[in-house]
Amino acid sequence: MTSIADRIAGPPLAGAADASARAAAATAPVAETPAIAIAAGGERELRLDLFRGMALWLIFIDHLPPNILTWFTIRNYGFSDATEIFIFISGYTAAFVYGRAMLEAGFVVATARIMRRVWQIYVAHVFLFTIFLAEISYVATSFENPLYSEEMGIMDFLKQPDVTIIQALLLRFRPVNMDVLPLYIVLMLFLPLILWLMKWRADITLALSAALYALTWHYDLYLSAYPNGFWAFNPFAWQLLFVFGAWCALGGATRMSRILSSRVTLWICFAYLFAAFCVTLTWYLPQLNHLMPKRIEQWMYPINKTDLDVLRFAHFLALAAITVRFLPKDWPGLKSPWLRPLILCGQHSLEIFCLGVFLAFAGHFVLAEISGGAWLHLVISLSGILIMSAAAWLFSWYKHSADKSASRKKGTVGNADMAGGG
Repeated sequence: MTSIADRIAGPPLAGAADASARAAAATAPVAETPAIAIAAGGERELRLDLFRGMALWLIFIDHLPPNILTWFTIRNYGFSDATEIFIFISGYTAAFVYGRAMLEAGFVVATARIMRRVWQIYVAHVFLFTIFLAEISYVATSFENPLYSEEMGIMDFLKQPDVTIIQALLLRFRPVNMDVLPLYIVLMLFLPLILWLMKWRADITLALSAALYALTWHYDLYLSAYPNGFWAFNPFAWQLLFVFGAWCALGGATRMSRILSSRVTLWICFAYLFAAFCVTLTWYLPQLNHLMPKRIEQWMYPINKTDLDVLRFAHFLALAAITVRFLPKDWPGLKSPWLRPLILCGQHSLEIFCLGVFLAFAGHFVLAEISGGAWLHLVISLSGILIMSAAAWLFSWYKHSADKSASRKKGTVGNADMAGGG
């Protein structure tokens, strides 16, 4: 009987890479200046903040040991998960902001601003790596349990700290749950080139991205990791989702509006999501395995996460198409105080992601040391979400206070960062 791990190849969300997964994985024209002008004239898209905040919550929950809330994450009901949401929105918001900068200030200035953002993300990654190592090492030493070091993937650091630190600075060594930021850093490094190509021909740029994705699968392109293996999220493959997000931000979504509003598209999306749901049922209910045709199993599995399997990409597209159809930009619920915590987390995604990694290990430690059953799992999960929401509110309050102070000094009104911190 095929296990769930065999069917979904690749690491857990933002988790460490498994070398065996790669062995298994081996077996859409308009003028571009107006396209960028669309980004320049828009206002903040709260739907992006909402779903990026949701992705951060889902990432945190998925990083914890399985619990009640785990069954509310999307990875249990289809092929994609919160990673796809996060990367797509990151590409969309980055193109939205820096496309406007490229239009207004030119390529050189926009590139400088992007590199400044890359540096900020890199510093955040190094800070996260340092504090995360200290957190794990302290717990493992204080409770005399070396399994924490092994589970979190830092044994090589304890054996060769000098070499490992250098490899970490080169983004080649990462403990468990620290794979998203290195991917984001690499994708942002190439954003100036992506925007420049989209200024020339957006559709051709997307086609080139799809070609690189196809070559990645055909020639098994990847980046190696330290001490062995490969990147948990292959940038050569995941760039397609990032570029697709940028393409949508710079006019692609508008050009697809007729397709997205079609009933045929809607029913195709529903049919695909239903089929994916039926497949995932067989992972948790083995008695349903006999309903899956063997030929489909052989063709479908493994569903590779590391290289962004096309089934995962299609599943995300179906979810996105239905979301856009039924959740308009001017939906009044986006102003609801009940959704405010999610939106605030999405607007400060870098800080909240780092905090979520710390909280996930803290929750893992508490659950390992205290046997409290399902209710303790639920309490820890909800407590982490509350802490993340409170931190996002604090970051927002501080930012608005700083903006008001700067505005009074300059006599102007401060502008919100359209990138949403991400």
